[in-house]
Amino acid sequence: MLRYKADIRTLLFVATYFGLVAFLWIWRPADLFIIIPLVVLTCFFSFFGAVITHNTIHHPMFNSRFLNRVMQVVLTLTYGHPVSSFVPGHNLSHHKHTQTRRDVMRTSKVRFKWNLLNGLFFMFVMGPAIMRADTAYMKTMRKSKPAWFRQMVLELGALYGALGILLVLDWRAFLLYVFLPHRFAGWGIITMNLLQHDGCDETSAYNNSRNFVGKFVNWCTFNNGYHTIHHMKASLHWSLLPAAHAERVAPHIHPALDQKSMLAYIWRMFIWPAKRLMYDGSPFILKDEGPDEDWIPKPETTPDDLGAIA
Repeated sequence: MLRYKADIRTLLFVATYFGLVAFLWIWRPADLFIIIPLVVLTCFFSFFGAVITHNTIHHPMFNSRFLNRVMQVVLTLTYGHPVSSFVPGHNLSHHKHTQTRRDVMRTSKVRFKWNLLNGLFFMFVMGPAIMRADTAYMKTMRKSKPAWFRQMVLELGALYGALGILLVLDWRAFLLYVFLPHRFAGWGIITMNLLQHDGCDETSAYNNSRNFVGKFVNWCTFNNGYHTIHHMKASLHWSLLPAAHAERVAPHIHPALDQKSMLAYIWRMFIWPAKRLMYDGSPFILKDEGPDEDWIPKPETTPDDLGAIA
């Protein structure tokens, strides 16, 4: 049923998230030294669910359309946001108009002098534009792509139905074991855009993205550290990204855009010395760019890159 056997790991990660939530909900540990690490672990597995969502919307996991639709509902519950909503902000805005005024997630929108604040508040600055784009896209797709619209409504219904039931059952457990991990996942997946694009050259074929090539981070995030090759060929399955990066990107990219350690990069960029620089070490200069430009495609020209249900 799976297109690639590597996605057995994907299914195990999804199962681990639900297992953690169920375990915490039923067991209800009382000691902080047990609660804190388990909640942190749940937060990260919710984030991994967001990463899997990203992979799925580019390359559906199963050969069956029905199973792909079911999986999108399941993944919606792992990180607290409809999988189909990745299409407008990510597939059609970010990928097609990277770092321009038609990219609702372009990193030039955050302009704090202290770079740590750019990292912490990136999601909150992006949020309103992403929500407006999602709403506008849903209105456009309701008639032109009814299958996508129905799937989006299904995911929304499943999500808010499940959250509502859990909230009524135990609001304290809901906030700690479900709501908090979901918020962390949303923050993490959007902030990754800042790590992978800030200070890069969007006009370059190779220097438009930053890659994190460490083995551990890529094992956990299904090779999403290899971002340049993902922009070159978004539909390529995640298991094939390292080899494609080595062949097509590594010989041409600026060495500073292949970072061996994500944690070391985060420390340098946001903690010490916390300087916002271009990828080659030159000063980062923010230009006046104006508001977002309209990018919502007209119904008759809407592409079919709509994820599993296209």
